[in-house]
Parts: sequence; C-alpha cells; structure tokens
Amino acid sequence: MDIFFIIALVITSIVAVTFIVERGLALRWIKVIPPNVVYAVQSYHNENQLQQLRNVCESNPSTLSRLLLFASEHLDWPKEETVDVLETRARHEVTKLERGLVVLEIIVGIAPLLGLVGTIYGLITLFGHMDPAGAQDNARFAQGISLALNATLMGLLVAIPALISWSYYNKKVDTLSVEMESLCDEFLRKHYRKDDRPATATVAPARARTADHPQSFAGAPLPTPKPSPQS
Repeated sequence: MDIFFIIALVITSIVAVTFIVERGLALRWIKVIPPNVVYAVQSYHNENQLQQLRNVCESNPSTLSRLLLFASEHLDWPKEETVDVLETRARHEVTKLERGLVVLEIIVGIAPLLGLVGTIYGLITLFGHMDPAGAQDNARFAQGISLALNATLMGLLVAIPALISWSYYNKKVDTLSVEMESLCDEFLRKHYRKDDRPATATVAPARARTADHPQSFAGAPLPTPKPSPQS
C-alpha cells in the first residue's frame, strides 16, 4: 500500500511540472501582447488606419489581436454597446489565460494531504506490526519511520513549486488583463473621438449672432411696430 502513495505523488508531480511549463510558455508577454500590435494601437489615429491595424493583428495572432479584431467588427455600433460586447469577449479570453491554473491550485492543496495520508498509513502499519522482539531493533524501527516520512516530504516538494507557480501566474494574468484593457480602451477612444465632442459647439455661433444684433432673435428680424393712430 505504501507504493500507492508514492506513485500517486509521482503522477501529481508530473502533472504539476507539465502545467507549470505549459502556462509559462502560454503566458509569455510577447505571446499575449505582441509589441507590433501595441505599436499599431499607439499609432492609430482615425478610421483610415483601421485596415492597417487589422492587418497587423492578423499577422500577429494573440489574445490582444483577437480582442482588437473583435472590436473592429463592431465599430458601427454605438460606443456603449461596443464596450459591453468587448468586455464579454475579454472575460472569455482571460478565462483562456487562466486555463490550467485551477489544476495547480488543486495540486497545491492535495499534494501535502496525500503525503500526510501516506505518512500516517505508514506509521500505523509500522506500529501495528511491532512485537516485543522487534521493538528492541532500533535501526529497523528508525528505517520504518524514515520511509513513512518520505511521503510527507514528497508531498511538500510537489506542493511548494506548484504554489509558487500558481501565485506568479495569477498575478501575471492580472497584469496582462490590465494592459490589454488599457490598449483596447485607447483604441476605442481614438476611434470614437469624433463622437465625443460637446454638442454645444454648434450652438455658440447662433448665440453670438443674437448678442451682436439685438434686433434679431435666432436670425429672425423683430417685427416693426405699427404707428399709433393720431387722435
């Protein structure tokens, strides 16, 4: 039965290493937010450059590129609706970035417990098979305790790297999400900038004309008063 816990911990460690390496490659900054796409967003000024931005995104597949392409397909919508659908799409993309982190979180919790169970089982077996003659064999008793404690050690050796990786990747996903949100917001602000101008700008000239010509109201002349009849 002791070998069962050792095999389980070995399998757990292999799974942990696999996801640590896979998430490390998937969450590279250049893989999620390519510099070429960032430069294209920063260089974007009006809708005449939209096709150029789309070409850059298509030639640099990434999470940010998919979000920008999705936003560019809804630019004919009002800004509020475009922001809403983009936020929904962004949550979907962030979920992809977090894929595999839940496995590391489970390993962080289960590996020490699995090692502890192995240790307890080993100690129970050791003390359960002791007899008066074997109790005097200190070397053999110490070897049995050592083998039982190996399960706890292996559990901790699996859990500690998984915990470090899980914490680091969680923080990195948060950082990447904030950066992508900032770039998408910059792109939308630049595109909808012409729609954000204050509407009172077209009213000012009419008010100015009214102030300059008291005899008119909104461009229409005041009626000429009729002469009063002579008495």
